[in-house]
Amino acid sequence: MTQLISREQIAAAAERLGPVVRRTPVIASRVLSERIGQQVYFKCENLQRTGSFKPRGAYNRIANLSRDERERGVVAASAGNHAQGVAWAATELGIASTVFMPVNVALPKLVATKAYGAQVHLAGETIDDALVAAREYAEHHGAVLIHPFDHADVVAGQGTVGLEIIEQIPDVATIVVPTGGGGLLAGIASAANYLAPQVQVIGVQSASAAAWPSSLAAGQPVRAESMQTMADGIAVALPGVVPYAHVKQFAHSVQTVSEEALSRALLLCMERAKLIVEPAGAAAVAALMTSALDLELHGPVCAVLSGGNIDPLVLTHVLTHGLRAAGRYLAVRVTIPDRPGGLSRLLGVVSETGASVLDVVHSRTTPTLALNEVEVMLTVETRGPAHRQDVLDTLSGAGFTVSV
Repeated sequence: MTQLISREQIAAAAERLGPVVRRTPVIASRVLSERIGQQVYFKCENLQRTGSFKPRGAYNRIANLSRDERERGVVAASAGNHAQGVAWAATELGIASTVFMPVNVALPKLVATKAYGAQVHLAGETIDDALVAAREYAEHHGAVLIHPFDHADVVAGQGTVGLEIIEQIPDVATIVVPTGGGGLLAGIASAANYLAPQVQVIGVQSASAAAWPSSLAAGQPVRAESMQTMADGIAVALPGVVPYAHVKQFAHSVQTVSEEALSRALLLCMERAKLIVEPAGAAAVAALMTSALDLELHGPVCAVLSGGNIDPLVLTHVLTHGLRAAGRYLAVRVTIPDRPGGLSRLLGVVSETGASVLDVVHSRTTPTLALNEVEVMLTVETRGPAHRQDVLDTLSGAGFTVSV
């Protein structure tokens, strides 16, 4: 049976981390407060060192190594936040670190991990492949493998986020936490249990990569079959044994959100809170935006923004997805007659709706077109779902064949 971490272990982690990690701010969110009828705050771990909460657990784990273990160095496998957390923590403690990352890792994350001091090796196509390589390296070189979530010291380190929330929002009633392997959820739920047991702590996963609901139902960690999500930071197929014991004991539940909700949450964080958040880091916001939490919410509510490390190219894609999901971006195919003035008439109809044209692609070579037809790919900016539907209705009413 897994031994649960104690209040003293979390307190010791907080004392150890105090001089080296940031006490990240808590920011009130008026737009979400109005939407759910409760005061909502953001806990901004996206503003933590290395851009996520990960250095807390990594530093606490590495700082507790023996002198012999430190001399042997540490090794980790990650595609992003854990890699940077381990590299930074090891360098802070004067310990050599090696990190294995998939060959398709985002360039900014690769560069950042090297900049924090790690020796980086690219191995395999997935995190699982990189983890195999990291384990082999540990066996051959004697380095200590630093697991991203499945260790008591890591859970205790992440629990310091919970300590800070309870100190910063003394009357907090609900804490909503992005959840992957479970280290952050386990740590926050444990801290809340010891300091404020009346607080309900809820985990959030992408519905497309949700291992926790089935695992909790089964009474043990169960591997998820699908991991198709933009929120790669919480796309963990198998929950950790150590986090599982704490989540089962102390957390209220784990809920899921859609990909559209994640992209809309990221957009809200940027537009309304002026915060850059990665899709995984926005999972708690997505749950609050969509009322995905299948329970009565008690306020004040704290949504943890767990990370802000996002590739600019991915950010562009996700923002476009978020705009489309919010009804503010519409891409359609419109078939028009192939004669002078056809395109001009189409754009005139769009102009009458008040939509702003972003892009027009004119094609005569689509195989399904008749000889006297042209296909136009039209991208417009709209003011919301109602306006988006108005544009579609107006185009159809004007006699155009339209497909979204």
